[in-house]
Amino acid sequence: MKTTLVTGASGGIGEEFARQLAARGNNLLLVARSEDRLARLANELAGKHNITAQHIAADLTRRDAPHDLFAETERRGLEVDFLINNAGFGSLGDFTSFDAARDEEMITLNVSALVLLTHLYLPLMRARRAGAIINVASTAAFQPVPYMATYAATKAFVLSFSEALAEENRGHNVKVMALCPGATDTNFFAAAEGERPPYRIMQTPQAVVETALRALDRGQSHVISGWSNYFMTQAERLVPRSFVTRIAGKAMRPFSEKSGR
Repeated sequence: MKTTLVTGASGGIGEEFARQLAARGNNLLLVARSEDRLARLANELAGKHNITAQHIAADLTRRDAPHDLFAETERRGLEVDFLINNAGFGSLGDFTSFDAARDEEMITLNVSALVLLTHLYLPLMRARRAGAIINVASTAAFQPVPYMATYAATKAFVLSFSEALAEENRGHNVKVMALCPGATDTNFFAAAEGERPPYRIMQTPQAVVETALRALDRGQSHVISGWSNYFMTQAERLVPRSFVTRIAGKAMRPFSEKSGR
């Protein structure tokens, strides 16, 4: 059965992907740590849109979790033709204030799990000559971000990785795209233990996902969600990286200080 797999599907952008794709008629496999939230969402979407919506509770910071997830989809007979690598988290504060194990978890989830899931599902898509992968990056991927140093570095990896794979798979009828949202109205900043930016500069998950799906339909290798975010990332190319980094540090320092780190 053709199925869209969404990681980090229990809230925010991942949940919104599930909602919009269910409305399109996609069958879903929802993955996150919170089984109760996944079950409620799967039941809601299956009943509302007459699709098959399944869920698997999994902690993708465990290094063997992607292999376990792949084995379970094979056992269930699911043909994952659309993979959305959305699971991830960030941190906000001075790098030296963080526990190294927490940073390692971030790299495992934001980078290693994403790469491994792509390794597991992409060859099958290529063999079928059909499929798509969206990897959720960030506008933080376009420049160093002081006080979010590790997070921004992981998203820079995701952007570069996705654009390279988009070109590698162009002749195999498989689309790969990096989605680069800016500040979005999710629980990201709460999870990062930081102050939320003003609502006026945040996008809704609905707007981010709508942008992503339109860009994927057009075959783009990456998309920046929101015109203000687009112009900001383009303007950064016109000035030295050291200047961009200094400005980013000044912008992020107040949020870092209010986070207590």
